[in-house]
Amino acid sequence: MMTILAFIVTIGILVTIHEYGHYQVARWCGIRVLRFSIGFGKPLWKKTLGKDGTEFILAAIPLGGFVKMLDEREMKQEQADPDFKGPVVQYTEEELARAFNRKSVYQRMAVVIAGPMANLLLAVLLYWLLFSLGMTGLKPVIGEVLENSLASQANLKKGDVIQKVDGKTVKTWQDARWLLLNASLEKPQVEIETVDTFQTLHINTVSFAGINNDAEQDVLAKLGLEMLRPNMPAVIGELLPGSVASAAGFQVNDRVLSIDNVEVSNWEHVVNAVQASPNKQMQFELLRDNQRISINVTPEAMQENGKHIGRLGAGVKVNREEMQSLILDIHYTPLESLQKAIEKTWDTSIFSLKMLGNMITGKVSWKGISGPVSIASFAGESANLGLKVFIGFLALVSISIGVLNLLPIPVLDGGHLMYYMAEIIKGSPVSEQVMVVGQKIGLGVLGLLMMVAIFNDINRFMIG
Repeated sequence: MMTILAFIVTIGILVTIHEYGHYQVARWCGIRVLRFSIGFGKPLWKKTLGKDGTEFILAAIPLGGFVKMLDEREMKQEQADPDFKGPVVQYTEEELARAFNRKSVYQRMAVVIAGPMANLLLAVLLYWLLFSLGMTGLKPVIGEVLENSLASQANLKKGDVIQKVDGKTVKTWQDARWLLLNASLEKPQVEIETVDTFQTLHINTVSFAGINNDAEQDVLAKLGLEMLRPNMPAVIGELLPGSVASAAGFQVNDRVLSIDNVEVSNWEHVVNAVQASPNKQMQFELLRDNQRISINVTPEAMQENGKHIGRLGAGVKVNREEMQSLILDIHYTPLESLQKAIEKTWDTSIFSLKMLGNMITGKVSWKGISGPVSIASFAGESANLGLKVFIGFLALVSISIGVLNLLPIPVLDGGHLMYYMAEIIKGSPVSEQVMVVGQKIGLGVLGLLMMVAIFNDINRFMIG
């Protein structure tokens, strides 16, 4: 239910903001708006408002929306369609002066670009809110470095603190991941500036050789890097209500001694063993009140990063002092937050375009394209992780929608912008025949993208 609700809220907010951008700029340009619809298909709610009698509709299929403006070309197409059953409305010359097609090309461009820009402005607002509330991050301290990995070849070592990546200052582990991911798309190698435990500065050159073909795996995992984690004893600190662990009889403060007769030394061993055993019975030997007990339990299967993993619903007993030593609380003034929000939105938009370009050239796998099932899953997961995480997810998807709609593909906003730019160059509108051919091409491209997205969803959630 949380996943479904989070998905509906996500799509509802983003589509409403996008369509409102078109609607508001159309009104500023003096264009009459006939209909404002959130969703497609059968109307669930309908109301006529304003002096123009605009119909506001909430429809049954919440996967998009549209703003219908007065347009003489659409009127002619509808009247020429033998299947058209709507009323034929006659407009006066004064009313037709407010038609979309009679406005200047620059006004039409403003209306078209307003939808994507509304999504990007929403992202700026959401990021501003997050930065203003304060960000919690993990210190960029390197943990385990895998043997013979690209990180080990660059002499990165456990305990090193990352100061800069590609000349840019790093405050948190999340900063380091983002900068490395960006660098991996356009450079064969990158410089990482670190400070060791003796406060000695090191410049490490890390190669990206052969790591850019799999969009499913985190760039840090490809490099062989892990963040430093506190060594947490295998003691249960919390149990989720209704979880597998709770039903099997686990209790808070139980210490895990062994799993399937293999000795356990810390909580990470427990996590790794459980995640590797979805729907497989496991034998836990526990220490409870100085007594050894045995419990058999079968972890439930769940999806994470496109793979089936096991989950018990038990959390570790955290050493607060040790954990706090690795956490940073970062606060910004409202003005600094605005600057950071604009930079974050811009960087993410450019990164999205780079990823798309690398997919087209084959440098990055098309597995990174997500469909509605993945978006719904991510929406549910982010909502479960708290309001801040969900706000960050909303901002990210809003940027994706804004960037996607600006692509020069006919039927998208970017395709219409392309037509209007051609109109400015040639001095007259693009012919209807060209627009019809372009529409077919655009629908074909979008259909292909949707097929890839659905195929990826099936692989992630059904085949695994």
